[in-house]
Amino acid sequence: MAGRRAEDNAVFSQQTGSSLSDFDPPKKPKRNKYAFGCAILASMTSILLGYDIGVMSGAAIYIQKDLKISDVQIEILLGILNVYSLFGSAAAGRTSDWIGRRYTIVLAGAIFFAGALLMGFATNYVFLMVGRFVAGIGVGYALMIAPVYTAEVSPASSRGFLTSFPEVFVNVGILLGYVSNYAFSKLPTNLGWRLMLGVGAVPCVFLALGVLAMPESPRWLVMQGRLGDATRVLNKTSDSKEESLLRLADIKEAAGIPEHCTDDVVQVPKRSKGQDVWKELLLHPTPAVRHILICAVGIHFFQQASGIDAIVLYSPRVFEKAGITNSDHKLLCTVAVGLAKTIFILVATFLLDRVGRRPLLLSSVAGMIFSLGALGVGLTIIDQHHGAKMTWTTALCLTMVIAYAALFSIGLGPITWVYSSEIFPLKLRAQGCSMGVAMNRVVSGVLSMTFISLYKAITMGGAFFLYGGIAAVAWVFFYTMYPETQGRTLEDMEVLFGKFHKWREANAMLETKTQVDHGDGNNGTGAVELGTKGPAN
Repeated sequence: MAGRRAEDNAVFSQQTGSSLSDFDPPKKPKRNKYAFGCAILASMTSILLGYDIGVMSGAAIYIQKDLKISDVQIEILLGILNVYSLFGSAAAGRTSDWIGRRYTIVLAGAIFFAGALLMGFATNYVFLMVGRFVAGIGVGYALMIAPVYTAEVSPASSRGFLTSFPEVFVNVGILLGYVSNYAFSKLPTNLGWRLMLGVGAVPCVFLALGVLAMPESPRWLVMQGRLGDATRVLNKTSDSKEESLLRLADIKEAAGIPEHCTDDVVQVPKRSKGQDVWKELLLHPTPAVRHILICAVGIHFFQQASGIDAIVLYSPRVFEKAGITNSDHKLLCTVAVGLAKTIFILVATFLLDRVGRRPLLLSSVAGMIFSLGALGVGLTIIDQHHGAKMTWTTALCLTMVIAYAALFSIGLGPITWVYSSEIFPLKLRAQGCSMGVAMNRVVSGVLSMTFISLYKAITMGGAFFLYGGIAAVAWVFFYTMYPETQGRTLEDMEVLFGKFHKWREANAMLETKTQVDHGDGNNGTGAVELGTKGPAN
């Protein structure tokens, strides 16, 4: 067979001056291992938030017993970290523009390290809240900087895959937190929960060591006028030399540096200290920027408002309501939830750049609506039978909790961070992403600090019906307003956005442009069309 192929190739070459292999579709570039490594190291900061969420779900049981605090105090303790993280995310945009993305990651880890130790050594409720405040600031920094750095270092072909890593590590952290709960649950009450919280300082040490191997973001280097350093990073993190040059040209244009300028160090046009950025973002946005801002803030709102924190933070209470009363069994069920989230987020990372953002997002939210509705039905039936234990309702509730966590993790969970970090133009990205994170944390804090009070007022089943209704509104919003961004360069976004619900017109224009750019006999897929179409039969 190989000999026949070589013979055909020789004959074709004599006749046309070309070989058959010249007309083969181009091979898909291999995944850039250097960019892959950078994304993993940056995304490790997200373990900090995930571990805190997971560990607090179980630790809260023992904290309440040991410190003898009320349900309202538990609600505040669990949810307040999200409010505190606003201070970190608000400062992270300016800090990352000032000291760089890489050292902002180090700062996030150092702050959380201090917070974890304070919580681990807490002797009373007030001391514990101080530790939550410090840890919250670190979480705010980590949430903003990880997706920004990863988006800026990733080649377009792998951006969805790599930018989903922060959410992957959130889920890994949640799973580790659940496992920590189970591992330390056999210890004396006053020691167990302190070890659960204090162990959270360990990932920070590995994070600080890992950052030493990371390069700085090429976009930040260009903004500092360090073109030589940026070029070296882009050459390592791009799929080809041509893509590296194209990315550099796009960044230089956004930074106001002339395209012909090739010096290693150049003078970048001075910018005001953020005031112009906020004016362009909030006071005088273009239609494209307004559309981008609505999409970024909206997806963060709905990610949290659809009830994910009620599941991951309060799953032991949900399982108890469903009829699982044994403490060990409740903690093992939370481990199952964490395992499902982690498995499905890993599946999502491989689907994002194959299936696209939109199909995954819409199918994920549709599944969440169903699972929340079914969970609400199961819990309502239990209430109507005055808490009587029924095997089928327990199985239904457990299945729907795991299904909801899995469906969230395969779509809405990772896509929120991928989408919001890739759509902002360069000069607005840090501040724009910090606004999205701020919305995310506010809604998460409100939901976390009201869940117990909410289900006492409208029943637990009613609470999940409410979250299901919010998820239904989210599906309509996403379907109407969100264009597909798969395979688009970061600088294409201002063309794609700005039409709001009529975004399909801009998408068609970009598709046409892509086909023209791949002209000269190219069908737009990378394969050359041989011959002509025959007459229709």
